[in-house]
Amino acid sequence: MARTAAETRELLADTALRLFREDGFDATTMRRIATEAGVSIGNAYHHFAGKDELVQELYVRVLDEHRAAAAPRLVDGSPVADNLRTVLHAGIDVMAPYHGFGQTFLRIAVQPTSSTSPFSGESAPARDRALDLMRVTVDRSGTKVSRALDARLPHLLWLTHLAVTLHWVTDTTTDQQRTRTLIDGLCPVVGRAIALSRLPVARGLTDQVLTLLDSLTPEEPVASEETPS
Repeated sequence: MARTAAETRELLADTALRLFREDGFDATTMRRIATEAGVSIGNAYHHFAGKDELVQELYVRVLDEHRAAAAPRLVDGSPVADNLRTVLHAGIDVMAPYHGFGQTFLRIAVQPTSSTSPFSGESAPARDRALDLMRVTVDRSGTKVSRALDARLPHLLWLTHLAVTLHWVTDTTTDQQRTRTLIDGLCPVVGRAIALSRLPVARGLTDQVLTLLDSLTPEEPVASEETPS
């Protein structure tokens, strides 16, 4: 029975992610992915332009799994530190099967022009999912947040998640226990910083942090209009 285009795309993605886990990113070629999936190399390239697009598929899948694992465990009205801790631990749980080739992904993603960078335009679907999960985390928490910080807090928590993920990638302890310890110690500090941001004495510091965040956030490119001939 012939597969639909959606089924072929899913099969290619499943095969690629399995090979990434088993043999690593560098050893996995598009030709091998196609062969293992029983798909022609031309058909494989029809669905995915290359391995970078399959990495984007991995990002989206991991974040969908992350939300599915974390959201039911959030507790309405709990301190944001507690709910953030739940979300960060859930992220580590979901990413566990990919730890073996995490350093390879890191090497690729840190290149300024890489489409696999979490800050790239190509990563927008995954980034939007991550930011939405952090917004849900904030909204379901009982910690009061200043008006100035509220709109930007999901972005700041996402950056915190990226920092934890970077530590996880390089963590060689059993089951990445050192990263678990980092999460447990970091979340209360983040929670206290959020609470303190509402105090008048901290408003200046909060404004400085948000200004810095604005300066580091790239603007979306604006499409140029063609001049009629």
